[in-house]
Amino acid sequence: MRVAVVLLAVLCIGGATARCLRGGVDRLGRVSVVSARPARSAPNATASVGKDAAITELKLRQYLAAEYEQQATYHCNKVNEADWNYNVDLLNPDTTAKKNAATSAMASFTRKSWEVYFKDLDASKIKDSQLRRQVHFLQSLGTAALSDEEFQQLNTHLNSMQTTYGTAKVCPYTNQQCALETEGLDLDPGVEEIITTSQDYDELTYIWKAWHDASGKKMRSDYKEYVALSNKAATANGFADMGAMWQGTYEVDEFQKTIDELWAEVQPLYAALHKYTLNKLRGRYPDHIGANDTLIPGHILGNMWGQTWINLYDLLKPYPNASSYDVTNALRQQAFDAKKMFKYADDFYQSMGLLSNEMCYGPKAMIEKPVGREVTCHASAWDFCDGQDFRIKMCTKINQDDFRTIHHEMGHIQYYQQYAHLPYVLRDGANPGFHEAIGDTIALSVDTPKHLETVKLLTGYDDTKESRINALMKMALEKVAFLPFGLLVDLWRWDVFAGRVKESEWNKHWWDLKAKYQLVSPPVTRSEDDFDPGAKYHVPADSKYISYFLANILQFQFYRALCIEAGQYTPDDPKSEPLHACDFFESKAAGAKLAAGLSLGASVHWKDTLLVMTNGTEMNGKALLEYFAPLYEFLLEANGDKPGTSGTSSATGFLVLSVLAPVGLMLLVR
Repeated sequence: MRVAVVLLAVLCIGGATARCLRGGVDRLGRVSVVSARPARSAPNATASVGKDAAITELKLRQYLAAEYEQQATYHCNKVNEADWNYNVDLLNPDTTAKKNAATSAMASFTRKSWEVYFKDLDASKIKDSQLRRQVHFLQSLGTAALSDEEFQQLNTHLNSMQTTYGTAKVCPYTNQQCALETEGLDLDPGVEEIITTSQDYDELTYIWKAWHDASGKKMRSDYKEYVALSNKAATANGFADMGAMWQGTYEVDEFQKTIDELWAEVQPLYAALHKYTLNKLRGRYPDHIGANDTLIPGHILGNMWGQTWINLYDLLKPYPNASSYDVTNALRQQAFDAKKMFKYADDFYQSMGLLSNEMCYGPKAMIEKPVGREVTCHASAWDFCDGQDFRIKMCTKINQDDFRTIHHEMGHIQYYQQYAHLPYVLRDGANPGFHEAIGDTIALSVDTPKHLETVKLLTGYDDTKESRINALMKMALEKVAFLPFGLLVDLWRWDVFAGRVKESEWNKHWWDLKAKYQLVSPPVTRSEDDFDPGAKYHVPADSKYISYFLANILQFQFYRALCIEAGQYTPDDPKSEPLHACDFFESKAAGAKLAAGLSLGASVHWKDTLLVMTNGTEMNGKALLEYFAPLYEFLLEANGDKPGTSGTSSATGFLVLSVLAPVGLMLLVR
């Protein structure tokens, strides 16, 4: 999943709400390339318009609909083809040069177009709302605002960091002086296999440190130059720094305040899950976690970054004797291969009356790791800009996690198809969080015992209160455990870009945020010789991360709305099945509601799209809390913080004030 990848500097075609040729890379390292439709052949260069000539609204509309559309989609296709070719043949010496050439050509086109048509336009005077929105996106250059020399420097530093990350290897714990090239472990599957399965505290400590030394530690000097050049691009686009430019993508005043409010809603649930987990891990590692320790050592959570805790499920399972499920055995017993897993996922989408995703796992796709060449195994969804060529790239393994991931990636493919009719500039998600949330919304339905029984991947399941708590715990270890990590990665980067933290304290600030939000600590002493943020793929890959925090909020809002539309859930009806039991498989009504929102792309403000999809206009954590309410009650009781009592959590330092209120359940007192 995390093999060498050399991505170029992000080329954006808009400022505050920048639409980037290379889409996001998700929290698990999965790339989502959001693009548009290509021309059939190379178009002519941009026609020159005199600087003093008036550009009428009609002339602008004609230019965007014809010449700009043709050229932008042509270059988009070339960039994405070059990027794909590199990622499926990493050691081919020609691919990096071709990527650089394609990206530089796109940058040149973008600058020329901006200089001639968009630089001095007053978008507010444009009457047509869709035209005005396109111009709004196009009036900033993104990183193309840098000079040619600076643009290449930015690419060089990004390539260096990503190559460092992608080629990092570590020696096994049992052979620490190994020959790295022949005996070293890649992140996937070698290092991750150890992190996810070992319970040996010392082995986990060694492998955690070795990975951070081999990856992040080596890229600190490159990151310093990357920050400087990124900020230079941001100021050239009228922003204080690159963090401010990233936040502008969401078209919300005081975006960080919005994020803080969302975290305040869901933090009590995370705190309860953390306390429960800490107590269980204290039992497993009594020599390493003391009775008064409040932070969990980050290397024992079953994930290199502590971002999901699903690999601790056997330890944390609330009711060991109640039913649980993992469809891995069923997939293997029924002789599933990668293509059959993809077909099952596609069948789910089509059962809702949505578009077929069949092309994304066809001959042009890569759904299994090939023999004889190095590839980037990150699961990723790609749009090649012609409205027909959509592909998934994934080294599929036959297990439940990859079964879920396939449904997630197809969410991107479905979104690409639904907005393919829009002009190039508007072919994107309503906001970055939407794109990541769609597939996860589908996966929430797929992961229900009800659905798994329907598709004959689960048998003999005893549906009881205890088994439902088990299922909710399993989901929480993926969704709730992720929330603070999804938040802090970009909080750190925003602070770095803004200069709120000195370079001499970058690594300290990373661990300050990890302690404050995630309540985890490093397993060994860290210093400013280290660069631990760089050990997470998205930091060297220049990929924004806050979208995944928002996706974990939005997916529950989408899921709740689709469940209601499908008639599978009725709020406030005591006879209704609980929200977490809903499966909207085969619901054409739910499919129509989803398609109505997806087809809008970026043509309207995301609040308007959210209204279509959920009947509300605000992102909030209420649906997530409603979904996990039974688990929250269990956690409070298990932690000794039952409703109606008060006390201080020894694991978190939070004062429990109330139990099931939607917001502000605990106040920080330490």
